[in-house]
Amino acid sequence: MAGMSSYSAPSPVPTTDPGLAAEAGSHTVTVGFDLDMTLIDSRPGIKAAYEALSARTGTYIDSDLAITRLGPPLEQELVHWFPDERVEEMGELYREFYPEYAIGPTPAMAGAREAIEAVRRAGGRAIVVTAKHEPNAKLHLSHLGIEADAVIGWLWAEAKAEALREYGATVYVGDHTGDVRGARTAGALSVAVATGPCPADELLAAGADVVLDDLTAFPAWLAGHIGAQA
Repeated sequence: MAGMSSYSAPSPVPTTDPGLAAEAGSHTVTVGFDLDMTLIDSRPGIKAAYEALSARTGTYIDSDLAITRLGPPLEQELVHWFPDERVEEMGELYREFYPEYAIGPTPAMAGAREAIEAVRRAGGRAIVVTAKHEPNAKLHLSHLGIEADAVIGWLWAEAKAEALREYGATVYVGDHTGDVRGARTAGALSVAVATGPCPADELLAAGADVVLDDLTAFPAWLAGHIGAQA
């Protein structure tokens, strides 16, 4: 199928506690989505927020370089520009600036709304699990009219498995090798999109079960996946 890699591994069976498994069982599927560079193209907004932070602090930040490294928590980027003892303070200041500078310029990724709608049409739940500050993640989705069943922030890489297990997600969609690790840790199928900083071959090497060019290919993939499980 166009937009997909030729490799697709069998779906692993996730492990959840009985109560959560029963709740998840009322849905055809629960799909988790990453946010930055998966559902939203956050580069313009993040660039503007970094430029505001640079102007306020008088510290040079190469915002064009920073937006090529999206995925990990903010603090992992700030250590490149500020001494360790100032990183926490600068992170708080950045998050304070963020709603003013970053929400408006940030568009949805191609196919984002359709991907969420595809999950809903299949009788499933769509949740967002992101390393981003949770209130700012919710602002992005609200601004773009993207409705998720739950939004969970402050989780990166393997830690994303906490939320994926809690909500009984059997699929996690993301653009970064950290997202692949989160899915694998949760025992969920890792569906990667090559729309972020990690190319398709790197995502496959990290253990992605499926790699799509972008989310426009997701509805057809999901229909095939659910059909194969029936």
